[in-house]
Amino acid sequence: MKLAVWTYEGPPHVGAMRVATGMRDLHMVLHAPQGDTYADLLFTMIERRDHRPPVSYTTFQARDLGADTAGLFMTAARDAHARFKPQALLVAASCTAELIQDDPGGLAETMGLPVPVIPLELPSYQRKENFGADEAFLQLCRTLARPMARTERVTCNVIGPTALGFRHRDDAQEITALLSEMGIEVNVCAPMGATPADIARMGAAHFNVLLYPETAESAARWLEREHGQPFTKTIPIGANATRAFIEEVRTLSGSTLPVDESRLRQPWWAASVDSTYLTGKRVFLFGDGTHVMAAAKVARDEMGFEVCGMGCYNREQARPMRALAKEFGLTALITDDYLEVERAIEEAAPEMILGTQMERHIGKRLGIPCAVISAPVHVQDFPARYSPQMGFEGANVLFDTWVHPLVMGLEEHLLVMFREDFEFHDAAGPSHHGGKAQPLPQEVPAAEADHAMPTPAVPATEDNVIWLTCAEKELKKIPFFVRGKARRNTEKFAFEKGLQEISVDTLYEAKAHYAR
Repeated sequence: MKLAVWTYEGPPHVGAMRVATGMRDLHMVLHAPQGDTYADLLFTMIERRDHRPPVSYTTFQARDLGADTAGLFMTAARDAHARFKPQALLVAASCTAELIQDDPGGLAETMGLPVPVIPLELPSYQRKENFGADEAFLQLCRTLARPMARTERVTCNVIGPTALGFRHRDDAQEITALLSEMGIEVNVCAPMGATPADIARMGAAHFNVLLYPETAESAARWLEREHGQPFTKTIPIGANATRAFIEEVRTLSGSTLPVDESRLRQPWWAASVDSTYLTGKRVFLFGDGTHVMAAAKVARDEMGFEVCGMGCYNREQARPMRALAKEFGLTALITDDYLEVERAIEEAAPEMILGTQMERHIGKRLGIPCAVISAPVHVQDFPARYSPQMGFEGANVLFDTWVHPLVMGLEEHLLVMFREDFEFHDAAGPSHHGGKAQPLPQEVPAAEADHAMPTPAVPATEDNVIWLTCAEKELKKIPFFVRGKARRNTEKFAFEKGLQEISVDTLYEAKAHYAR
């Protein structure tokens, strides 16, 4: 555990809260100090849920540490059962409460509550949020799922969606509709939307559809081993993967019903004339393993991008991530240090980033456009509209989401092209703010500027060179989504040549050098 300004994953009890919050008629009692109640805000403020998470806190204070904190937990558990009357209780300790070793699970078992009590062992100082979600769902299945006869018709369970997941709500809806089109009914969708009673009847399904390995792979493997339910391995993100998913489901279910692809627009739009300027754009991907590995294949095989870097923050996905990166001729970056990710992105100099909310901030600092493809995300990535990442509609959403930053870059470039126009030069002010067009300031001709006293746009330091005003002006004519790369290449070229100043000639010499 370490102190950081940003973190990709919270402690494991936050993952368990994601499972509890996504479910109904389940309550969680968390042994935690007052300060750990901040987690409520993740669901009410960021995910915009209209109700608090079903979590009760013991909220012990410093003065309680010399007294009976175990008694506080038992009181909180009794009160939670009496007030909320859940079908089952989850009990766990936060990272802070783990230090006092009160053993909430053992305490709860001695209380004789009339509902199943499911203790969670969450090693806060070794594991993180996704592990907490995966472990919580596994223990729910182990405790509640019962062997039973299969349904008469072929059915499946959809497993993995949780609260606070990236587009989990819409993905579950999209895949449920796709399965229905194939004639397969969903027996249970869990954890999101399920009750403990629903978990108990998961054994009636013929197979499981695993959407997110980070949150449900352990449960999928346990159900396969104990209940004889195979599970799907293909994550249906992108047109190609969705078709492969359909074929995998056909194999498991025997379904032969056709699937309508008429609403799938992504392949044609990606290949159409107005999208060809996207071909070959260099992209860097970072996020959770599932979304990055799926997005890398979509970027290369369906959008025509060149993947110049990829990685994930969850070490549980390190092995498959490294294997896929090797196929791409890359070395995977496995880290939860956002500063290391920033250095890797800066070194790769991509034209676009596909990442998390943190990579969005990194992109802003480096001047590189970014589209979000993975948690952690902020409030803008929990849209009110229907916006899945999976299935055929998800493929359409991916195209729109990924192309938008580059299209905005093209618009920016057009504005730069018309920078000399009396309406669009910098001094004119934004027209939508009521700015009035002002005459274009008189500038020194480029031919004279090369011989004039330099006006550095970047302060000269020991490791830097000076940009002449004319060169800075010429640099602005380069589209902004590759301008940062052009600047870095030119500075590197000048430094290697021992030049103290960068002129227009230097800029074009560097361009010719790196174009070879």
